[in-house]
Amino acid sequence: MRDSIARALLWVLRLLLPAEGRHSAEPSAAPPVPTTTPAPVSPWSRPWTAPSAEEVRAIFNDAHTRGLPAPQRERSYAAAFARIGVDYDHPTMPLGSLVRRERVAA
Repeated sequence: MRDSIARALLWVLRLLLPAEGRHSAEPSAAPPVPTTTPAPVSPWSRPWTAPSAEEVRAIFNDAHTRGLPAPQRERSYAAAFARIGVDYDHPTMPLGSLVRRERVAA
């Protein structure tokens, strides 16, 4: 009889006062998983993806583009950069259509 009273008392105490640092008697209770924040990725840890200086110089110093008008030269530069996989942001409107300030005699 004393054994059953002690087991009942122990069950009530475990229910009301769960022990810290020990796993509970329930098999479904999983231990807490520590959350860690990933380290920030440095841009210097990956290889260089931009074109080299030699490739860019070859595009801009091409003898074929020297004699072209400015808008065609820009399109040629954009096409050359597209061939090596780089987005070249060239002006979309003709270079001569930019607003120019002129002096007007008053």
